[in-house]
Amino acid sequence: MVYQPACGARDILPLDVARQRWLEHRLERVFQSWSYQEIITPTIETLATLTAGGALKPETVIQVHSGSDELLGLRPELTASIARAAVTRMAGMQLPQRLYYKTNVFRRSAMGGSTAGDLGSQQEFFQAGVELLGATGLAADAEILWLVQECLSALGVDNAYLMVGDAQLTQLLLAEFPTELQNVVRQCLASLDRVSLQQLPSPWAERACQLFDLRGSLRDVEDELERWRVSAEIHQRFQALRQLLELVGDRLTVTLDLSLIQSFNYYTGIVFEVLVATETELRLVGQGGRYDQLLSVYHPDGTALPGIGFVFNVEQLLQAIASPPASLLAARSQWLVVPLNPAALGAALQHAQTLRLDGSTRVELALLELAPEQIRSYARDRQIPYIAWIDVDTPPQIESLIDPLTLTQSRETATLLPPRS
Repeated sequence: MVYQPACGARDILPLDVARQRWLEHRLERVFQSWSYQEIITPTIETLATLTAGGALKPETVIQVHSGSDELLGLRPELTASIARAAVTRMAGMQLPQRLYYKTNVFRRSAMGGSTAGDLGSQQEFFQAGVELLGATGLAADAEILWLVQECLSALGVDNAYLMVGDAQLTQLLLAEFPTELQNVVRQCLASLDRVSLQQLPSPWAERACQLFDLRGSLRDVEDELERWRVSAEIHQRFQALRQLLELVGDRLTVTLDLSLIQSFNYYTGIVFEVLVATETELRLVGQGGRYDQLLSVYHPDGTALPGIGFVFNVEQLLQAIASPPASLLAARSQWLVVPLNPAALGAALQHAQTLRLDGSTRVELALLELAPEQIRSYARDRQIPYIAWIDVDTPPQIESLIDPLTLTQSRETATLLPPRS
């Protein structure tokens, strides 16, 4: 029998781990430079926590059997867990709270498949993101969008696009439809189902398709709204969105999309998606938005606390960017310490420990009994630059393989090297 990972799970091998850690480390440095602090929440939450407020459907959560009657699930995202922690464990702390995370999540669609696009049946994903709690208004929204740009810059991404909408503004536009059609139109927008919109009764089919296409530059969208003769409230909300995007300026290539509706329906203000252009497509690598009512669901008194955040989907981001060469990622040893005989093992272990004292030097102990030339070949294959040959009661014999034709050592130690086979 060949044992394989469970359906929807996968192994991440050392080089891929190194690439992922490289990306996460750079994001983490940016988060910390903006004074965000790391938070870790449980992998398992109660199903009631995960689905509170109707943001998630229970069938999209991978449920876990427990010994009690309490229904549990693997977290499909972090915002709900952080919201719960903020109003319970962090209640009374000074606001705003700036929090970041880098962790795994688990998700499946209502039909049992993946919800992560071209990642197939994968059900475990890695994310890195931030939540800014207790702050509302233009400054907080601008901070988040600027932070997105700095993260992309730290990763060397210069071909990113930001799709920006406003959940409240879109809801105001939906409110102009008959009550019985509003949820239908909303679901079609969320699932990008233009065909179903075209089948609505007249004249609402035309207006729904216009809403579906309501994206472009600030000027283009504003001109279209002027033709709609929208309410003063919609106009006021649009001007606030204009002010935010003017603060972003040309730091990001922005497209305004008032049909943008996220699958998590707890958003109350700006919503956005981050896309990166590859050779063949625009790849969705992140998303976020404002959720000023979500925390009230978890608060014992129902007290509301504003929040805004975003998340990068690590696997998608890795596939979309050019990461460093493998030679910069691999955790290679700098030294290979070789005991020349069994009696020298203790001295070899001690010498290896001495080399590690600076805390940054990687040292490998030779475990196989090989001829000297085989050991040199092993070191070259693994790109280990230095070999320390250890014998009893004699100084270590140092050999450098940086230049295979040259041994960089003193004339005195050169005579002590083992003969080449």
